[in-house]
Amino acid sequence: MNRRIIALLLPLLLAGTAACTATGAEEAATPSRPRAERPSPFEDCAKLTTPVAAATPTSGTATPDAADPTGGTGDPLPALTLSCFTGGAPVALRDVRGPAVINIWASWCPPCRKELPAFQRLSKRAGDRLHVIGVNGQDSRSAAQSIGEDLGVGFPMLVDQGTALQRALNRNAFPLTLLVDAQGRVVHTDASGALDDARLGELVREHLGVAVPA
Repeated sequence: MNRRIIALLLPLLLAGTAACTATGAEEAATPSRPRAERPSPFEDCAKLTTPVAAATPTSGTATPDAADPTGGTGDPLPALTLSCFTGGAPVALRDVRGPAVINIWASWCPPCRKELPAFQRLSKRAGDRLHVIGVNGQDSRSAAQSIGEDLGVGFPMLVDQGTALQRALNRNAFPLTLLVDAQGRVVHTDASGALDDARLGELVREHLGVAVPA
């Protein structure tokens, strides 16, 4: 009698054990949900293709740099499309409406970290008369995000991990700053190292004809 009862119950016990094992295997195979990403410290990039307000001219017009072989006319921005750190539609550089200052940087570059706050202040002081744009390259998203948070940098940020922009410009330097006129031409390139508020103001006034309040 006992043997018959055991024989009847054994398949049920095995079935219950198999179900528990299958459930455990499914749970182990299902990765835990990642923690929600921190919100981006940088602004959206949509406004970069919107014309800026009329620039406030300085006395006279912008004077070309004597050392600039383009004579102040400059070449158009490369025909590249970069993703926006914050998300949304990628940005075609030739759709960017100047005047604009583009700063190419990486979190591991000490001069980059030193000058980023000056670009943030320039962005605030210039208001809607000038686009200030960052391009983060050869970096991790988390490192770039931390720099933005720690230094209070919030202007729009593009991402170029393959350094396609620098290669198109035939430049291999961090930091690298481009001054782009209202026609989308690169009228000056600076690779001299960390720029401060005074030097940035001089470059913007000289090459873009925009006077930025101190």
